[in-house]
Amino acid sequence: MSPSSTSPRYAITIPFDGVTLAEHHDWFTRLADLGYSDVWSSEVDGVDGFTPLALAAAWEARLRVGVAVTPSFTRGPALLAMSVAAMAEAAGDRFLMGLGASSQPVVERWNSIAYDRPYAHTRDMLRFLRRALNNEKIDEAFETFEVHGFRLSRPVAVRPPLLLGALRPRMLRLAGREADGVILNWLAASDVARCREEIGAPITVAARLFVIPTRDADTARAIGRRMISSYLTVNAYAEFHRWLGRSEMLQPVWDLWAAGDRAGATRAVSDNLVDQLIIHGSFDACREHVARYVAAGVDVPILAVIPAGVELEDAVTGLAPR
Repeated sequence: MSPSSTSPRYAITIPFDGVTLAEHHDWFTRLADLGYSDVWSSEVDGVDGFTPLALAAAWEARLRVGVAVTPSFTRGPALLAMSVAAMAEAAGDRFLMGLGASSQPVVERWNSIAYDRPYAHTRDMLRFLRRALNNEKIDEAFETFEVHGFRLSRPVAVRPPLLLGALRPRMLRLAGREADGVILNWLAASDVARCREEIGAPITVAARLFVIPTRDADTARAIGRRMISSYLTVNAYAEFHRWLGRSEMLQPVWDLWAAGDRAGATRAVSDNLVDQLIIHGSFDACREHVARYVAAGVDVPILAVIPAGVELEDAVTGLAPR
């Protein structure tokens, strides 16, 4: 799907903080009524990526569902194929599968799995999933793992699009060559064109966008600084922003974080950087900022809403597409 082939979708991240999964039933109806086209989960340290989507697919037929992203390391190949196949059976052509390398803290520190050769492992898992979801029997030694004699016993009627979470040139180019789309994260609207150029193919581009809908810039920036110092000090994100040309802006943050001064690292995040990477302001201002990402080439903006001084329902309603 090229960026000009269809109008952009308008997605939101689930599950919402402070709302149980069981309580999302009415939320899904509300989101569809408001004009949100998609709900996308994540998989870090909360719920798994598939359960919220299974509920959404069952409870609200108007919503498309996607995961951004499932780590390529934390499930074995066969189990991951079964999870994706189950979601595809539940949601039909409304499901999109996002696969990514994740990060060393998630894979190694939290799951006790060696974070070894993340590019090659994610590439191999992408290739395996495509074949397994095409109902092939897999008997092959891939470069980073082996699968012998596996075939899904419940064939997939509609293979879901496979999107690749990508931050740096090699992964972006891999997405352009072998995936159906790419998922971007932690970037400014001005960075989208460079990423699209590296992708080099007219595939779907989704991006998770962090939104703090408040006119209180000081509060939004305080929250944004904490988020940025926590995320952009992780190696994968640090390297992404080095590639994007933000070394000078972020070097003080990285140095203080490496020295163990977490509070100092957070204070070192500039307002300018927050304003580039975190969408904040009035509801209209936030929607206008999202529109800049779309104009730059994002087909699926995925809002991750952080309410600050506003009720979640008011934030979701105020940010809804017009």
